[in-house]
Amino acid sequence: MDHRNYIEEQRYVKAKKRVNDIKGFYIHFTVYVLVNIFISGVIIFGLTNDEGRSFSDAITHPGVYMTWMGWGIGVFFHWLGVFGFPTVMTKGWEERKIQELMKEEEERSNRITKK
Repeated sequence: MDHRNYIEEQRYVKAKKRVNDIKGFYIHFTVYVLVNIFISGVIIFGLTNDEGRSFSDAITHPGVYMTWMGWGIGVFFHWLGVFGFPTVMTKGWEERKIQELMKEEEERSNRITKK
């Protein structure tokens, strides 16, 4: 395999992983919205029919919005991992740090051999 084909294959693998990460987030977000709409509807319906509460009382019930908030935190961090600011400890950071340390070691080795 020639060097250009290898680099092209690595780019493809990296791009495919990125697409899968984005797709995974969109699936997660869609499930989050649909499930929470269903849960909120069930809770509101149950509170207005079974307990005789008004609609405005039912929509302010903590059960309606707690799953949105709790699960929403997880969705936010998923979004942050896919689209947001990269953390310091990403795979790219690891690779850059390895290259930096290898370069420092090579320079140190060159100084020693010149003496």
